[in-house]
Amino acid sequence: MAPSSVVVTIEKHNSFPLVEINGSDSLLLPEKQKAASPKQLTWVLLLKAHRALFFFSWLAMTVKTVFASVKKRIAHADISEDDSKSRGKLYRFIKAFLVISIAGLIVEVVAHFKKWNLQMIQPLELLEVHGIVQWFYVSWLSFRVDYIAPLVLMLSKFCIILFLIQSLDRLVLCFGCFWIKYKKIKPTIQDDAYDLEDASTFPMVLVQIPMCNEREVYAQSIAAACELDWPRNRILIQVLDDSDDGNLQRLIKEEVLSWNEKGVNIVYRHRLIRTGYKAGNLKSAMACDYVKDYEFVAILDADFQPNPDFLKLTIPHFKGNPELGLVQARWAFVNKEENLLTRLQNINLCFHFEVEQQVNGVFLNFFGFNGTAGVWRTKALEESGGWLERTTVEDMDIAVRAHLKGWKFIFLNDVKVLCELPESYEAYKKQQHRWHSGPMQLFRLCLPSIITSKISIWKKTNLIFLFFLLRKLILPFYSFTLFCIILPLTMFIPEAELPLWVICYIPVFMSLLNILPSPKSFPFLIPYLLFENTMSVTKFNAMVSGLFQLGSSYEWVVTKKTGRSSESDFLAFAERESKTSNEEKILRRHSESGLELLSKLNQQEINKQKGSKKKRNKVYRKELALAFLLLTASARSLLSEHGVHFYFLLFQGLSFLVVGLDLIGEQMN
Repeated sequence: MAPSSVVVTIEKHNSFPLVEINGSDSLLLPEKQKAASPKQLTWVLLLKAHRALFFFSWLAMTVKTVFASVKKRIAHADISEDDSKSRGKLYRFIKAFLVISIAGLIVEVVAHFKKWNLQMIQPLELLEVHGIVQWFYVSWLSFRVDYIAPLVLMLSKFCIILFLIQSLDRLVLCFGCFWIKYKKIKPTIQDDAYDLEDASTFPMVLVQIPMCNEREVYAQSIAAACELDWPRNRILIQVLDDSDDGNLQRLIKEEVLSWNEKGVNIVYRHRLIRTGYKAGNLKSAMACDYVKDYEFVAILDADFQPNPDFLKLTIPHFKGNPELGLVQARWAFVNKEENLLTRLQNINLCFHFEVEQQVNGVFLNFFGFNGTAGVWRTKALEESGGWLERTTVEDMDIAVRAHLKGWKFIFLNDVKVLCELPESYEAYKKQQHRWHSGPMQLFRLCLPSIITSKISIWKKTNLIFLFFLLRKLILPFYSFTLFCIILPLTMFIPEAELPLWVICYIPVFMSLLNILPSPKSFPFLIPYLLFENTMSVTKFNAMVSGLFQLGSSYEWVVTKKTGRSSESDFLAFAERESKTSNEEKILRRHSESGLELLSKLNQQEINKQKGSKKKRNKVYRKELALAFLLLTASARSLLSEHGVHFYFLLFQGLSFLVVGLDLIGEQMN
């Protein structure tokens, strides 16, 4: 047959027509006869080479920029901040673990390139190996299988059980929240609670504003309290100033005097003996003789800005409900979109308020007081023993003691009070340390009282096992142990390898549940999951220090604030106007002393600016040590082609590196 001939065979097979064409030079397929010219092929190759060159140059520049930033950050960082803590047992343990992991990785790399097939080691095979390194490796495998793997496996199973229990608790809370939304359950008030025409029907309310060196927010917090919509003769505002700066004290006094001249019933208090932090400040204020005339006490921290109708939305719930001791409002944040750190905090706190606080308030009539944006019945505070200075969580302390006395709580999810989130990792870390060490201090102190109290067995069980153990102790314990210690350890001990659903499916699902109350944060699902695991080292360290009464458990550092009053771009202008008005008041009221004070303030501002130039970002050693540990484990998992384990360890290690170098949140010059 000629080369140009064509044979076409048409058959019918299973009702489908088939066409077979034979002939390499068929005229029916003319496009296959067109061969690419050398010039076209050259252009294609040049185009692909250009794309490859562009990609590799971009990758090289990115890596170079990242390494340059890291090198610059380490060179200019302040590594003395966490020095005393970094020398603790936890840091030494992580550092020793890191050294062992690096040594193990070196041995594993040697074994990988020498292609040693040592998956199952028998005792007699020890005689067949050659070389000291191979003998050491075989001996290590035998020892690992017989002694280390069972212990790691047992610990991992224990942590997985805790993980599942805590996940179940969170799932139940979410179902409770869905039920509240579905049934539209929320606290109600009587229609005729108070006669708006008769001010004498309104109860007496004491508003307390505790503050300590709150230069950025004192003016706006006092203004927000003074603008509350309540009869002037039925409200008293206490400004409880614990500042140790004399100039700042004078400024706050001037602000109080200004509002007093406008007809607001407001007083300024300053303690000479500043003990007990916020609890001592509130305790001192409640000791005033006139406090007994006020039926309710509203507490607003210095950066909280309630709406004028705050009291009219909270206090009416007390009428006709004599067992009600606390009405708690929800927090809203003016800077939740300021940076990645504030976005991640917003996810956590939205879940805390909308799910945890709301569900516990509806079904248990109990939750932990948030320390601010709440109204207490004065009688409930007195019967519960008042404010105590024994822990750093005085708000949770008074809530637990009031619950043991039989008082009920209400959470108002619809009433929101504006406040700030910490914008720097340094401030956030210190806040979290206080929030996680304090509950363990309180648990040790309150456990005998809980056991001997007259509340029901169910309430005792809820307090001990759910409120304290599960949510305050077990959560930081398993999250740090399971994902920061056991997971990298299993990369070198594959006999105890964690299943995929433990490190991927359940954590992602739980993180998805956490984000549901703030649906706009859905794009930050993976960063939120990684950041929560990164914060586990701080929470675990705080939990241990509080449980065993270590020195750092009683540390109290006022959270740094910026003084944001709204999300508008006109904030800077408003702050400048406020500062100008303060200066005018000083000059108007006390001409000579005001000029002297203004001069001191200006000099202090100059010194502050000079000092800020020397302030450097921190380097957190425990986080950096864990970063290198997880990256070492990810390199080991790459040798074994673990897949998801490798990616999880890699990105978790990078998140620890970002946090350890203080590259998240507000950056300081």
